[in-house]
Amino acid sequence: MIFVYCPVCGKKLIEKIIGDEGNVPFCEACQRPHFNFSYPCIIALVISEHNEVALIRQNYVSTENYVCVAGFIKQGETVEYTAKREVEEELGLEVINVRYMKSYYYEKRDNLMLGTVCIVKKKFFDISSELDSAIWCDIEEAKSLLRQGSIGMQLLNDYLQTKPLK
Repeated sequence: MIFVYCPVCGKKLIEKIIGDEGNVPFCEACQRPHFNFSYPCIIALVISEHNEVALIRQNYVSTENYVCVAGFIKQGETVEYTAKREVEEELGLEVINVRYMKSYYYEKRDNLMLGTVCIVKKKFFDISSELDSAIWCDIEEAKSLLRQGSIGMQLLNDYLQTKPLK
């Protein structure tokens, strides 16, 4: 988000040099800088106890590729809580364990995506109205269903380079 007006008082911001940060939007009335930011969200690689991957399809995202569960972090939530909430809301699966992996910047939507791995017990999906479909697949199939270079693919590759969760 790029600030033009102060979110507190509504006055137009000026550019002001703030230490080594350089020019920053600044409110002269509130005497406060307002640093531009990207909206934080989670992306969750959902893995069953049998090492299967749950992928989703949202036709407004892609009709060709599957994606990982993702969602915005609400005020007051932690990364881990958001990942658990999103998996439970979108897939109807109980999350047993969550591990933060690393952050990814998604330039197309100006999002800071915080990558997590969520371990779940495999069962039938109870998908939310946000999804068009969801599937269980093995790791190799997941590699072919995620778009090459996507953040979901990067998260899967990062997961495969670490010690699996149980």
